[in-house]
Amino acid sequence: MADLSRRSFAPELMDTETVGFEEFHECLRHLEVVNRWTFAYRPTLRWLDRLIGRRGRPQYPLSILDVGFGHGDMLRRIALWAERHGITVQLRGIDLSPWSARAAAAATPAHMPIHYETGDIFDEANEQPPVDIVVSSLFTHHLGDNDLVRFLRWMTVRARIGWFINDLHRHALPYHFIGSVLRLMPVNRMVRHDAPVSVARSFTRADWLRLIRQAGLQPDQVSVDWFFPFRYGVGFPR
Repeated sequence: MADLSRRSFAPELMDTETVGFEEFHECLRHLEVVNRWTFAYRPTLRWLDRLIGRRGRPQYPLSILDVGFGHGDMLRRIALWAERHGITVQLRGIDLSPWSARAAAAATPAHMPIHYETGDIFDEANEQPPVDIVVSSLFTHHLGDNDLVRFLRWMTVRARIGWFINDLHRHALPYHFIGSVLRLMPVNRMVRHDAPVSVARSFTRADWLRLIRQAGLQPDQVSVDWFFPFRYGVGFPR
């Protein structure tokens, strides 16, 4: 059992194992199912609702970048959210894995205004232009603390309106529950292995407050909200 009193840095298979497209695609499809079961999109969409409610509906195309988009399902949910609210959006995702771009593009209807890219946000040769909003979902637990602080600073520089992180709460209940449930489900082996590891690599409120301070941000600038079931939404609205 992992020591959940502190972040684990045990490796996830998705980050360390080289596999073919078909297996990686299956992993992403199964993760999207888990995301639907666990209300994974709700924190991000609620934050966008609050942001637009406070600022008013934009009269220009709203540019949103999703870092570590995986199967693209968060961006597809944002596209549907924008359509419901009558908001024109320009949606873009960047992910290290070229398999992600291929899988996400195949899963995305042609009419959705989403562009997927492969790249490393920290690579100077892949410098990203400013956008209105930067989001990430289930991405930050893949980073070590130093890279996560770097990511917070990176977003703060590039997001004109604000940024939002959606990730797991490190706690014994989801750690044991997800591990037990997925052992009984016909899911990809990487999902079965990585899901409890992801919880162990994730965060408590104290972790977020510490990392926010290390990034040079004031705690009153950044919201850290808990969402059922066992997620944190960390938002920086300008």
